[in-house]
Amino acid sequence: MHIHRWSEVQKEQLNPTLIRQAIHGETMTIARLEMKKGSYVPVHSHPNEQITNLEKGRLKFVFGGKEAGKEVVVNAGESLQIPPDLPHSAEALEDSVAVDTFSPPREDWLRGDDAYLRK
Repeated sequence: MHIHRWSEVQKEQLNPTLIRQAIHGETMTIARLEMKKGSYVPVHSHPNEQITNLEKGRLKFVFGGKEAGKEVVVNAGESLQIPPDLPHSAEALEDSVAVDTFSPPREDWLRGDDAYLRK
């Protein structure tokens, strides 16, 4: 057992509009993302199931694949479940804070294979 405090988890400035904090467990990753208005996460996919819990702001997700062209706006206090391997992008419509949970853990982040976030 371990207690984590977001105030003590290292912040990574991935690009001028996106800050990430991440905690990697044995079977999941949880991340806290601070996104300034206009911040954009380009289209990507991953083998992880993702649940995004929006604490503050508004995010617009656009989906590809079978869901091509589908847009979903998530508001503070709402959660969005994204199945594994579904291509998606995200844009902050206003300053936002999201807590994302991934299962299994984000091995790509652990390897540093997250260049799409650093543009």
